[in-house]
Amino acid sequence: MRRIQPKSVEECPVEITLRHIGGAWKALIIYHLASEGRHRHSELMRRLSGVTAKILTQQLREMERDGLVQRRVYPEVPPRVEYKLTARGETLRPIIDAMCSWGTKQGQAMKDQNKLEQKGLRTPASQY
Repeated sequence: MRRIQPKSVEECPVEITLRHIGGAWKALIIYHLASEGRHRHSELMRRLSGVTAKILTQQLREMERDGLVQRRVYPEVPPRVEYKLTARGETLRPIIDAMCSWGTKQGQAMKDQNKLEQKGLRTPASQY
């Protein structure tokens, strides 16, 4: 993914948003933290199939640096670390909800299109 330079932040509000949620896993991390609350690193690993521990840690650190995620370390042995959305992170909930809604509609449209194609009928792709 292309890096968005700080000087371009003034040019486009979409770039500002993508700087914070544009990582490969960030939107999914926000989705799980918004819908299910606090999570430990291992819980997020289970929910995000395909992500490596290194990448998840990197994404969480970036999100913590950006003020979207709060990391809480409990003084236990072994140490327990939990992540949750901050108030700033919670402001992204409507964006994630809109993405879920759009994805649900598009997923259904794609299923319908596949059914029609299996029956030998074709419809314009513009219906997606």
